[in-house]
Amino acid sequence: MALTIAEEQRKDVTILKLSGRLVLGDESNDLRSTIKRLVDAGHRKIIVDLAAVPYIDSAGLGTLVSAFASVSNSGGSMKLANISKKIHDILNITKLVTVFDVHDSVASALKATA
Repeated sequence: MALTIAEEQRKDVTILKLSGRLVLGDESNDLRSTIKRLVDAGHRKIIVDLAAVPYIDSAGLGTLVSAFASVSNSGGSMKLANISKKIHDILNITKLVTVFDVHDSVASALKATA
């Protein structure tokens, strides 16, 4: 199942709605390219909506960490929203839950970004 990325702009916040598996290959490369393009264009507030992502592998996790670093290094912030219990468990096990700003919903992430 290919990963699709829908972009939505709400004022100065870019919301990336991911749908599909975030895994090694074109999927993780597409997300990496999208984040780079946004950062290069000056977007500094990004929310990644993972509601429709049923599975993430180590390459997908690495892509999220890399994206977080890119956005942070540009002076911005990246938040994760709508993660499944399975993905939350993976973030807990890897201790990445302490790195990412995780929210139950896009609305909650938007409030925290304002």
